[in-house]
Amino acid sequence: MNATVVDFKPSRAPLLGPDDPPPFEVVNAQGRAPAVLICDHASRAVPRALDDLGLDRTLLRRHIGWDIGAADATRRLAGLIDAPTVLAGYSRLVIDCNRAPRSPGSIPAVSDGVEVPGNRALDPAEVEARIDACFLPYHRAVERTIAAREAATGVAAVIAIHSFTPIMDGFERPWHVGVLWDRDRAFAEALIAALARDPSIRVGDNEPYSGRLPIPYSIPIHGAACGRPHVAVEIRQDLIDTRHGAWAWAGRLATALAPLLDDPGVIRRLDF
Repeated sequence: MNATVVDFKPSRAPLLGPDDPPPFEVVNAQGRAPAVLICDHASRAVPRALDDLGLDRTLLRRHIGWDIGAADATRRLAGLIDAPTVLAGYSRLVIDCNRAPRSPGSIPAVSDGVEVPGNRALDPAEVEARIDACFLPYHRAVERTIAAREAATGVAAVIAIHSFTPIMDGFERPWHVGVLWDRDRAFAEALIAALARDPSIRVGDNEPYSGRLPIPYSIPIHGAACGRPHVAVEIRQDLIDTRHGAWAWAGRLATALAPLLDDPGVIRRLDF
């Protein structure tokens, strides 16, 4: 499907107004686990000033607008493992919180074949407005939350929750869940092994995406670059597109993660 609006003109009003949602949400702030959950693509919201980016709202509900089911799974998991959690407040089409700002793909003009009129030919001031309003507040909240956990526990793991489409570019992705990592092989291998104890689950190792640079942002920046244990989890969207499915998968992840969070061989400072 291709959506275009020929005469789309973004508003020059302030990017976030009083009726817009905040750029991040903190859940279970007093959680006691030695870990912080983050969800970069939790929301499909668009600031009112951007007029849905010139798209039909049905397109924003697709995977191009957010990670379907990821927010529900993350919120449920936060309670199950008692972890403080930070969720991004705006659609990945406004600005992708898992891409370096100003990099290709940070504000996509086309996403999975869908043209995004509101992202065409942005001037530098428009780009900086999105960074300042949506990207930086979220990542500052992530860093504050991690620092608070480290002050309490000495070390805090960074665990990102995402979801992926069952089919991409005509390829049927066979994994139920993927474990993505950058430089922390120990955490990734332990989580893969824990999930794979259920023979009905097919687990991807850095599949369907790689957790390594240059593409991702959050795990390399908040995890690897700071010597923190880190891992990202990708759950297939058709498994968590209902609350029942999201909660069931949160339960599977909690069962796999809980013993790892008590293991000093996994939750430890990294020395690269």
